Amino acid sequence: MRLSNRNRYAYFSFIYSLVGIVFILGVIAYILEINKFDIFGKKAWVLLAAPCLLFLLLYLFGRPIFEYDSDGEALNFRNNHILYLLAKKNAKDEFPKYKLIKYNIVNAFIFKRLYVYVSSKKNHITILKYDINYLSKKQVKDLKFSLNKVVKTNNEIGHENEDNTVAV
Repeated sequence: MRLSNRNRYAYFSFIYSLVGIVFILGVIAYILEINKFDIFGKKAWVLLAAPCLLFLLLYLFGRPIFEYDSDGEALNFRNNHILYLLAKKNAKDEFPKYKLIKYNIVNAFIFKRLYVYVSSKKNHITILKYDINYLSKKQVKDLKFSLNKVVKTNNEIGHENEDNTVAV
């Protein structure tokens, strides 16, 4: 199954550009307010606070582009950012399906995150994190369905292997 919201790149780009323009206009208005107009008085900081809060909100929402591919023998996850200025490290992971142990979707007030638990070579568990704020409800439902299917298959194979080793 393939899942991607890359087709909404133009929309995300527009939102980020709009917030950037609001930020620049806020800085210009703040400079003019302090040096020339003095309309707000001591409350001129509001002209900087509103655009900064918008940038903070976009930063907390995380990386907007999410791609998932479960076709074949591997799971591919990719989570990219649009702006290099706000870019957290872009996540690009590929691993065999049998290494997926479980997953967890955290739906907090401001953000949604996907945590994927993967077994590593030395039987350690690695936790991979992806931002899924910008996925629609249907896309999240499809992602859950696909990951549940892989986890269920892995659990069935694990129980078969345990039964075979005990019987020998």
